[in-house]
Amino acid sequence: MTQILVYGSIFETQRRWIGEKSDWFGTLVHCPMCTGFWVGAFLFGINGLTELFNFEYNIANLLILGCISSATSYALNVVIGDMGIKLTTVNSTLIETRSEK
Repeated sequence: MTQILVYGSIFETQRRWIGEKSDWFGTLVHCPMCTGFWVGAFLFGINGLTELFNFEYNIANLLILGCISSATSYALNVVIGDMGIKLTTVNSTLIETRSEK
């Protein structure tokens, strides 16, 4: 849900409009960690309307679910990009230097 809100072309017009109206909200909708938190808070809010989750309504669970959602969004954003899984190579001299010590 976070990836679609932050990067999806379907919401590009809405993100642009929000960015024009407010710098703070514009930054919020372009940040996967920020949007991830609010997606978690939204899912917490609809907890009673679905059978998907079973959480008690309290502030601790709201913060925990928001933080878990934010962390998951960040981790997935680091690993997966627009072109699929991000692969990088490691400098071989760095590996040799560390293995010699």
